[in-house]
Amino acid sequence: MLSWLCTFSQSVQHKKLSKAAIELTSQNVTYDPSYFSIAYPNGDVPSDKGVCTDVIIRAYRKIGIDLQKEVHEDMKANFSAYPNNWGLHSTDKNIDHRRVPNLMTFFKRQQAELPITKNAKDYLPGDVVAWSLGNGLTHIGMVVHKKSTDQKRNLIVHNIGSGQVLADVLFAYKIIGHYRYPKE
Repeated sequence: MLSWLCTFSQSVQHKKLSKAAIELTSQNVTYDPSYFSIAYPNGDVPSDKGVCTDVIIRAYRKIGIDLQKEVHEDMKANFSAYPNNWGLHSTDKNIDHRRVPNLMTFFKRQQAELPITKNAKDYLPGDVVAWSLGNGLTHIGMVVHKKSTDQKRNLIVHNIGSGQVLADVLFAYKIIGHYRYPKE
């Protein structure tokens, strides 16, 4: 009975995450990859600015999970487990959680990684998907409960340059990561 209750609770949490992501699309946000000094914990860049990772961070924050703090603490304890793409020698609580490769590493370290498939039914509301855009560029978004016009895929909330938007982009780019956090 307890395991069923835990699974039910998690699925409710992921539905809340999906709704939180959709709520973000009502905000007017300009794509801005600038470095910002932000508060810690629960810091955020200005509410009218952001990038793809900020969609994920803000959706989780709406359900009480502070990825800034969680990523920072995990990186601080396990710095060598994270990518060294930026030549850093220590953590930076202002930016570490705002980098796709760091979020991917964090989710994987939390055993939240799921298989990458070409089956749209495998991507559930509240799941996080990461893509390669080519040339070393990565992108991340959140699967939500709204469906594509043909009803075959769940839509994604992401920010790839036009603000926090709802779009049918699940298979538009090469998927390099699929996560469900917190893990069920």
